[in-house]
Amino acid sequence: MDDDKRDLLQHWQRYREPGYHTSYEPHWGMAIDLDKCTGCSACVTACQAENNLPIVGPDGFAEGREIKWLRIERYWQGEYPNIRLQHIPVLCQHCDAAPCETVCPVYATYHTPEGLNAQVYNRCIGTRSCAVYCPYEVRYFNWKTHVWEAPLEKQLNPEVTVREKGVMEKCSFCIQRIRAGKDKAKDEGRALVDGDVTPACVQSCPAKAMVFGDLNQADSEVSKWHASPRAFHLLKDLNTRPSIAYLQSLASMDTESQADPQDMNRHDEEGGDGQ
Repeated sequence: MDDDKRDLLQHWQRYREPGYHTSYEPHWGMAIDLDKCTGCSACVTACQAENNLPIVGPDGFAEGREIKWLRIERYWQGEYPNIRLQHIPVLCQHCDAAPCETVCPVYATYHTPEGLNAQVYNRCIGTRSCAVYCPYEVRYFNWKTHVWEAPLEKQLNPEVTVREKGVMEKCSFCIQRIRAGKDKAKDEGRALVDGDVTPACVQSCPAKAMVFGDLNQADSEVSKWHASPRAFHLLKDLNTRPSIAYLQSLASMDTESQADPQDMNRHDEEGGDGQ
């Protein structure tokens, strides 16, 4: 094997291992306070409108074809009579060691230098391997090309691509807003500061249960939430290194017997998984 082919093989093998980036600048992340979350689904609606998610209708829903980049799951904490219904928003965790990235045969999903788990729509060939390898069940497949009948097509966001049949999709942390924030800071001749970028779900939350920002900035709100003693990661034992931290509810911390919010199998999911 000549040197060029050997270098190409080594380069290819490097990106087939989870966590191939060792540092990020910036490192985008999110934190969600379960004590504040009321399960109102405002974030779900905002995500749907911002990112041009289709309405599949009752037939598509019955077939499990629903597409929701962000869903609200329910779980119970405590034992009767001291039992409490809790809500937990679940979206792409933008894992730094994401199993979905290494399984894609065409590199349609990859990790960016900013810590985002990105999806290249025009490269995707629809094998759905990434959905199989995602432990959070937050990747969705377009079983058909969706159409918005007049006048609904006028509400589509021109900053976001409308996906077609045969393409996988998922949460992007509203990358269009990240780019807009970076462009504005560049035009003003300054660096990004905390609060410059706000995804639709974070902006819409009436309870202020979600924050977003650069995890590299120690004084950012999201870094402070990540450092909280209440913080935990979903399915931490899988070592996927999620970029989203959840703050355990205070009520659950005071309850001796409680449901584990990290046990995804015990969640009562709203809607189908869409895969």
